[in-house]
Amino acid sequence: MLTKKEYLKHPCRKTSVPYWKFMEITVPNEIKILHHDDYREADYQQYTDTPYFRLIHDLQNLSVPSMPKRFSICNATLKDFAEHINKCYENVCISESELQNYIIRRVYHADLWLAVKNNLTGEIAATGIGEFDREMGEGALEWIQVSGDYRGCGLGRYIVCELLCRMKGIADFVTVSGQCDNPANPERLYRRCGFVGEDIWHILRKKG
Repeated sequence: MLTKKEYLKHPCRKTSVPYWKFMEITVPNEIKILHHDDYREADYQQYTDTPYFRLIHDLQNLSVPSMPKRFSICNATLKDFAEHINKCYENVCISESELQNYIIRRVYHADLWLAVKNNLTGEIAATGIGEFDREMGEGALEWIQVSGDYRGCGLGRYIVCELLCRMKGIADFVTVSGQCDNPANPERLYRRCGFVGEDIWHILRKKG
């Protein structure tokens, strides 16, 4: 059993997800999760491998969030968040009821749900969801996405920097993870916002 003390020594090396989630989830038998240091490709030929990076931010030397022109923070419903998330990913389909479960988690923090709209059209252009585990002092970024038409204008950086600033003073550190081969290259965004680390986790699913 992983202890809190062990986890806090190196969060991104100890688990592929935040501590609270690690303690609550059950990994199906057909899936294995291995840190890159423990992974040998030849030993897992019967599995498909999806590698994920996991990074950490110490909440020091934060960048000042800069909202791009003609955009502003807006109120958004769970339905709005679900629709926007699904719009931004080809292979993701999250429901309003699934997000309803997010707000009953002990790590829910209302100030860490962020939506940005185009002031001219009212259309939601970017959203982000953060969570905060008071017991561990850990913040986590879970869903950070920008609509395809608005990528490249600074909204992703704004969302990440704004959420980090909102976590400073309540969290001791923040973690984030993402798929290594994502064409949108989210790792580059997070590193530009001050996240660091070299930990890679392999999500292995048995073929057939």
